[in-house]
Amino acid sequence: MLNFFTMLDDMVWGAPLLILLVGTGIYLTVRLGLLQVLKLPKAFKLIFADDKGQGDISSFAALATALAATVGTGNIVGVATAIKAGGPGALFWMWIAAFFGMATKYSEGLLAIKYRTRDDNGEVSGGPMYYILNGMGKRWKPLAIFFAVAGILVAYFGIGTFSQVNSIASSLENSFGLAPQIVSIVVAVIVAIIIFGGIKSISKVAEKVVPFMAIIYILATLAVIFTNFDQILPAFGQIFTGAFTGTAAVGGFAGAVVKEAIQKGIARGVFSNESGLGSAPIAAAAAKTEEPVEQGLISMTGTFIDTIIICTLTGLAILVTGQWSGSLEGAPMTQAAFSSVFGTFGEIALTLSLVLFAFTTILGWSYYGERCFEFIFKSTKFLPLYRLIFVVMVALGGYLTLDVVWKIADIVNGLIALPNLIALLVLSPIIFKETKSYFERHI
Repeated sequence: MLNFFTMLDDMVWGAPLLILLVGTGIYLTVRLGLLQVLKLPKAFKLIFADDKGQGDISSFAALATALAATVGTGNIVGVATAIKAGGPGALFWMWIAAFFGMATKYSEGLLAIKYRTRDDNGEVSGGPMYYILNGMGKRWKPLAIFFAVAGILVAYFGIGTFSQVNSIASSLENSFGLAPQIVSIVVAVIVAIIIFGGIKSISKVAEKVVPFMAIIYILATLAVIFTNFDQILPAFGQIFTGAFTGTAAVGGFAGAVVKEAIQKGIARGVFSNESGLGSAPIAAAAAKTEEPVEQGLISMTGTFIDTIIICTLTGLAILVTGQWSGSLEGAPMTQAAFSSVFGTFGEIALTLSLVLFAFTTILGWSYYGERCFEFIFKSTKFLPLYRLIFVVMVALGGYLTLDVVWKIADIVNGLIALPNLIALLVLSPIIFKETKSYFERHI
């Protein structure tokens, strides 16, 4: 089974998709004039500006919901698995994916507002399936349906359930000896209580939990890094040399080639920040704003916070403590980095961070899958069925092995990215026109 999924994973995440993903980001970066660098200060100011316009939730709540879905196991477990498989150089390729991904995420947020609509309950619906259909025309409907189907698969089998629940269950088992099967059922019950309340219920939880958990985690990782202050420069040396030369065997580490570093770095970077997948614009579409460009800028900060800040800190914590070259992998590897500084308390603190990170990701993805489900069935009356299946999938998450979980997640991620990237390229003239018009009016 694992060999089959590995073969599929290598096919999906082969050179064509990686080139399309990074190539789209490079093209948008060049045509938008390095917007992700020059307009980043303005983007952060907009997060806390007063909301003006129609929508279901505030721009901050939309960002928090999107961050809830992205700041998850990708930041803790994904970074660890990328470095384990691709060596320290994988972190460099995560940065590359994130830098160009910021231009991609900006474009997604812009199109989400421009082409959003309302469902039969009066709630905002938006995202790639709507900007494909409303922006590119009816003849592109099969592509919109392909995205929506892939979105449901990611929610059910990818980022949304298995990888998150598996990480929660394995870290709680590692720290407290709790049975994974029991943990996954308890998580499923709590998820059910929240998601049956819809986007407003999800965003309320996200608004409160996401900033709190991100700050605590950032402070803890900084403590680990600066306790090993003398290893910071060597760690950066390993990252940059490993990105282009591969990494020789160290301790229990089998050694990594450059191809593996690039593939795992970009795949895990995308898993973490979701730039190019088309998921974040589903949350962005619900924001109270009339300016597509402003929501695009706010969406862009999500990739910066997620990968440039949080993933980098995780990666450095693993490297400066030397845990990457040991026998551990996944969450236990990051836990070991924390416990080397904080002892048992560090392990417990990381476990609780991971539980919160993963739990909010489950909530965010339940909403993304819901919007895709509603698009296919053109009605909200079947949503209780979608939610019920989602909760069952969460309950099953503790029964799968780590390798199989990540392979399935990578495969369905690749499927969802394809139609979204095609849409971004086809609609890029609209993105450039909207951007030019906005900045001429707001000098």
